[in-house]
Amino acid sequence: MPRAVKIKASAHYVPQRIVTNAELSNYMDTSDEWIQKHTGIKTRHYAINENTSDLCANVAKKLLAESGTKASEIDLIIVATISPDSITPATASLVQQKIDAVKAFSFDVSVACAGFIFALSTAEKFLRQGNYNKAIVIAGEVNSKMMDFSDRTSAVFFGDGAGGVLLTASDNPDDEMFIAEKLETSPAPNVIHSGRIAPLKEISSDSYPKMDAFYQDGRAVYEFVTSIVPEHITNLLEQNGYTTAELELVVTHQANLRLIENIALGINVPLNKFETNVEFYGNTSSAGIAIGLDRALKRGERPHVALISGFGAGLSYGSILLDLSRL
Repeated sequence: MPRAVKIKASAHYVPQRIVTNAELSNYMDTSDEWIQKHTGIKTRHYAINENTSDLCANVAKKLLAESGTKASEIDLIIVATISPDSITPATASLVQQKIDAVKAFSFDVSVACAGFIFALSTAEKFLRQGNYNKAIVIAGEVNSKMMDFSDRTSAVFFGDGAGGVLLTASDNPDDEMFIAEKLETSPAPNVIHSGRIAPLKEISSDSYPKMDAFYQDGRAVYEFVTSIVPEHITNLLEQNGYTTAELELVVTHQANLRLIENIALGINVPLNKFETNVEFYGNTSSAGIAIGLDRALKRGERPHVALISGFGAGLSYGSILLDLSRL
């Protein structure tokens, strides 16, 4: 019989450096008024002299301390990121080294802003099948290092941060927290992209790899989210015998406050059931859901039916229903 999987601990970390909208207006043609009106974002955090693995390692250490777990007990570490320290080795392996998780295996997942959902789903499968007992799943981004600060259509949105959970497997069915999930991709590779590396055109002594900055087609993203994501969420609920009225907590990707408001309208769920952190952290890509989940749990919320939902480049999107009352 497949084992139950539960969340044992949650944590998040953001860098100390706070960047205001007014500060960004020094580098691009924008203003605090414009940014707040169009995105709801007031501030964001930027990592100075910290890389993605540093942010993620801070989360991992918090998870170990909160759960009373030794690093040597961890079997698996997955990091969801589109701003890794390097293309290889995986950022997850750097986190493993930083926390001295000597018995673990580790790898990265790259699904942009849906990364935490896909990584959590992956770890749950590993634990359920019986060979592994404890996993750390972290979403971490240093988006600031990938920005073109002359592009106000993208740069004003993003911040840096990391969040995650420690999962454990159990033979007790009463420990089960995962209710259902739905993962999807509708290929549209040019809507959002970052770090593209062009192929070699000729062999030359001055050939050197270069990658592009983050780019998004804001209008296409808006249309995608407002048309597809509410239907995706509604389908997941209906296919598993739930209604939107039963949702006690919703944590979506923290793209911007206006999109979250549109999702709330699209699924007919009051905005006060939504956890948001985009106002003060900005769009932290894959990390926003994990940060939001931790903030809700730290407040003592223990909903019987919680929805976490992510959407981003690919275009990939996914949602998981959780019973957090057993935490």
